[in-house]
Amino acid sequence: VQLQASGGGSVQAGDSLTLSCLVHGRLLRIRSVTWYRQAPGRQRELVAHTTGHTAQYAGSVQGRASISMDNAKNMVYLQMNSLKSDDTGVYFCNADIDLLTGDRRDYWGQGTQVTISS
Repeated sequence: VQLQASGGGSVQAGDSLTLSCLVHGRLLRIRSVTWYRQAPGRQRELVAHTTGHTAQYAGSVQGRASISMDNAKNMVYLQMNSLKSDDTGVYFCNADIDLLTGDRRDYWGQGTQVTISS
């Protein structure tokens, strides 16, 4: 199983971006996916989490972010609006997966850079 994050880029403050996380490989189901970000010199922080049925957000993005899961495509999206310079960082997706073997494992994507300029 591999996670592939994409959609990052350099945008202006106030713009919107949609990040994508593709989960591919031999899996039974995706239990949940979480987006994290890490700004330079700061610890990695949770941005948003979804089970496909529920969603939770960090206070810093509440009302500006929307996480969604397309189970048919094994894709998870993170749409972020009204972007601020504080949103700058590398965004990572993490997935909690049930494998065909019956095991349950945690996987990380490679990260996608988001840079917001004011």
